[in-house]
Amino acid sequence: QVEVVESGGGLVQPGGSLRLSCAASGFTSDYYTIGWFRQAPGKEREGVSCISVREGTTSTYYADSLKGRFTISRDNAKNTVYLQMNSLKPEDTAVYYCAARLGAVSTLLVVNYRHWGQGTQVTVSS
Repeated sequence: QVEVVESGGGLVQPGGSLRLSCAASGFTSDYYTIGWFRQAPGKEREGVSCISVREGTTSTYYADSLKGRFTISRDNAKNTVYLQMNSLKPEDTAVYYCAARLGAVSTLLVVNYRHWGQGTQVTVSS
């Protein structure tokens, strides 16, 4: 069974950086996608970035508004996907979720992901 577990959230000052981790397990296919999403209070969950894996090769995809500040990457040996977040702003404050799906599809639609983590809180405040 596919399982994803997030970690790395916390409190950071505006302009600071934070790296989130998503430990993934249970994949029985060489084709899958890991995505990062976030949900701020009173707002809908939105896609941040995803990384698609096809037999060991990867492709990345970002929400347009976050390009240049956020970077997604993967450590295959550790079965972990990272989200490096730089130049953080108060509006980045949210619960960040990791999600997984079978199939290498570059999508940031919540409905396209079946397996979700519990989320990790990121707070950007001085």
